[in-house]
Amino acid sequence: MAKHGKKYTAAAAKVDLNKFYGSREAIALAKETSITKFDSTVEVHLRTALDPRQADQQLRDVVVLPHGLGKTVRVLVFATGEGAASARNAGADLVADDDETLKKIEGGMLDFDVAIATPDAMGKVGRLGRVLGPRGLMPNPKAGTVVPPQDMERAIKEAKAGRVEFRLDKAANIHVSIGKASFEADKLYDNFAALMDAIRKARPSGAKGVYIKHITVATTMGPGIKVDPNEAQALEVAE
Repeated sequence: MAKHGKKYTAAAAKVDLNKFYGSREAIALAKETSITKFDSTVEVHLRTALDPRQADQQLRDVVVLPHGLGKTVRVLVFATGEGAASARNAGADLVADDDETLKKIEGGMLDFDVAIATPDAMGKVGRLGRVLGPRGLMPNPKAGTVVPPQDMERAIKEAKAGRVEFRLDKAANIHVSIGKASFEADKLYDNFAALMDAIRKARPSGAKGVYIKHITVATTMGPGIKVDPNEAQALEVAE
């Protein structure tokens, strides 16, 4: 069993391990139990009842967090011609519209957080799968990162504003960041509510009975706080 330091032990003492907290209370407690010197990330960990091996129980979607993630998001766009021009006009940090840039990325130049592509560029992007795939940077239509030139401005704006992808892993879990510990509690709650609303709406057709079994909120290196899954799944965001 891992030994924890005094800061963690003191923070963990504030958390009732047998209690399922309401969303607002859990988020306030996560802020209170943040123990790092740097501005911790607030993370949500969900355990689902889905079977990742079943095609009709896959889960992958995106949500635009109303208050972002509290960090600068660097956007790379794979495009040529009109798409490349649209990307530059929309504020892309880097546009990969030549073979030289593609070779640099293939060689490990990954100084970006989100990759967007136009459909006609996906042929060349495909060969970068082994570099981009493991890091979750491969453009994908389901994640809203393969878009035509006319939608480029919206896609880049959303990515920079705090569009977050969530997906089921092999162990049927979902892990998502919803902001920083320095955020006001109300802003973290809004981001959490937007995430839960999106996860509820993305429920796969093959999901039967219980959908979300457990929800935990925690800051980087901080103690986990159990959230009432029924209350959290009922959260809605005004359209």
